[in-house]
Amino acid sequence: MADSMKKFGAQTATFFSRAKQYTEEQLGTSEKTVFDARFESLVEKADRTKYWTERLLRQTEALLQPNPGFRAEEFVYQKLDKPKPPRLTESEALGQSMIEAGNDFGPGTSYGSALVKCGATEKKLGQAERDLKAKSMSNFLHQLKIFLEGDMKTIAKEKRTLLAKRLDLDACKAKVKKAQSPEKIQQAEADLRVCQGEFDRQYEVTKLLLDGISTAHANHHRALMNFVEAQAQYYAQCHAYMTELQKQLASPPGEAALSFVSPSTPSLSDTSGGLDLNTVPRPSLTQKAKVLYDYDAADKNELSLLADEVITVYSAPGLDSDWMIGERGSQKGKVPLTYLELLS
Repeated sequence: MADSMKKFGAQTATFFSRAKQYTEEQLGTSEKTVFDARFESLVEKADRTKYWTERLLRQTEALLQPNPGFRAEEFVYQKLDKPKPPRLTESEALGQSMIEAGNDFGPGTSYGSALVKCGATEKKLGQAERDLKAKSMSNFLHQLKIFLEGDMKTIAKEKRTLLAKRLDLDACKAKVKKAQSPEKIQQAEADLRVCQGEFDRQYEVTKLLLDGISTAHANHHRALMNFVEAQAQYYAQCHAYMTELQKQLASPPGEAALSFVSPSTPSLSDTSGGLDLNTVPRPSLTQKAKVLYDYDAADKNELSLLADEVITVYSAPGLDSDWMIGERGSQKGKVPLTYLELLS
């Protein structure tokens, strides 16, 4: 108990001594030990490195995740050391909506086919964005965070310790000047030697850490190159995806319809391409059919359809079982059975 009280009393005395010395320095009534120019330059370099690293970290995170709400959520999960729930990227969400819209309009139509194609490409873009985020986090942002959470916190702690040792040293110097009796002078000089030794050791420790900032710059340079490489791969992928999409959308409407019809819809090669519609007799027994989706005719032998319209249909000799002959007024042509709902 007595030792604890003595320790507490010594700590309190040291605290007040440092506060007194700091106050006198601010008032200009006490001398202050000045660090050499190189040390001050290292301190300034460390401060600037910390400032710009924090800013680069924030701006890169904002680039990879523009939504501040999502960034805050990711930060919370990171602090809790829990995996964040899966979430679609904006491109993936757009792609999913495009695919659903294209299927609803009818994948055999020009517009529906284009929507499905665009949706598939948007989902690819979303996956490329995920890859960019993952690579940027592990190869760039992680290095910046390690520096701020490790090196810079250690430097800040040692700088605070050095400031305390410097205040102790200057306080001892002031005591030596104010001492009158030989005993007080001897005691003050002894305290000064102890403080000078502690200050010198702490100065060297802090200086050694500050010298390591150049190494941190080299590490950050390598991390930046990795980030640039990840971006280059991402934009190259996106360019390739969009170039391919442009080629698909530039294909003739007939090709677009055939590329994105439902799996159950037969291709032209499956039908009887040599059938002459003008020679097909109209049977006495026909049916009515409701059109389920819009359909663009791929050639002159087919009949274009509009969703929800009702047409007359019937089978014909030599015609594939997946197709029927459809009539709308004076118009006649082959129609895919999968686009029809036969009415009783």
